[in-house]
Amino acid sequence: MSRRFFAMGVVAVLIALGAVAPVKVAGQSSASAAKQTSTAARAWTPPRTPDGRPDMQGVWSFATITPLERPAELAGKEVLTDEDVAALQAAAAGRRVDRAPRAGEVGAYNQFWMDGGTKVIGTRRSSLIVDPPDGKLPPYTSQGQKKLAARAVVSSRPATGPEDLELDERCIVGFNSGPPMLPGAYNNNFQMFQTRDHVVILNEMVHDARIIPMDGRPHGTLRQWGGDSRGRWEGNTLVVDTTGFMAAGTGHPATVGGKLEPIDGNLHLVERFTRVDADTLLYEFTVDDPTAWTRPWTAQVPMTRTQERIFEYACHEGNYSMSHILEGARADEKAAEEAKKRAR
Repeated sequence: MSRRFFAMGVVAVLIALGAVAPVKVAGQSSASAAKQTSTAARAWTPPRTPDGRPDMQGVWSFATITPLERPAELAGKEVLTDEDVAALQAAAAGRRVDRAPRAGEVGAYNQFWMDGGTKVIGTRRSSLIVDPPDGKLPPYTSQGQKKLAARAVVSSRPATGPEDLELDERCIVGFNSGPPMLPGAYNNNFQMFQTRDHVVILNEMVHDARIIPMDGRPHGTLRQWGGDSRGRWEGNTLVVDTTGFMAAGTGHPATVGGKLEPIDGNLHLVERFTRVDADTLLYEFTVDDPTAWTRPWTAQVPMTRTQERIFEYACHEGNYSMSHILEGARADEKAAEEAKKRAR
């Protein structure tokens, strides 16, 4: 649900956020865009915390309509033209128009609750993935393909209990909080806090908080839903190295048209946060999961500073859908059994 839905007494719809970085000239290559971003980051002097580190504190939004993977119709096109941008943003606006549910459906959230962004990222890249260069996820390994098939089987049959439902449906993890963080339909905000020895990333989605030690300690051995994170500074860039994920993997980061599958406990995630100007935080992450994909892959998500507050996301307390899903499955089973009896 939208953070506005779960916030106590708050019913206003979020104002869609604008582009998250300066727009570059159409036709500019991704390599030159990356160089430009790097040069701008070096030229700009970020504010500092009392201990002299770049100050990245505040609330940041990563809402955007730019997809994780490059769409087939944009194959070979790394950077969008003005016409491409206009078409994508018009299509996104069309999707924000409520329509009646199809016959036999009970409907879902209407657009009042959605807050997935209205614009492409300011770099105008056609995908968030920057490596591989084609903007696509690399091929799955044989193990990854088997996991996909197994998940499809589970998803296609009625759930016998809560354990058969996805982790995000059970409010254990968030749709977009990951890690890695990727844009979703709502709650695309997080707040960062810094001390000398720790960084905290508080995601609005499922009010998840990662407490990241910065004192050089080694990774622990306890596996966690969000993994075990350790941070360090490389110049003005905060680097967060995360291992120790649960066997079921991290939270399934939402994408336009689907979810990332099948991240698992072998994931090694490296995230890089660089404040490139007063209102832009460049978030880059590399996923290395040798049992899921045939090679590592990297994505960039420019994030924008927002004056929005972080609201409590009371997912579990208001999650009536899970019980309704199970009740519906039991009702279907009962109806099927009664039909068999009548046919005898």
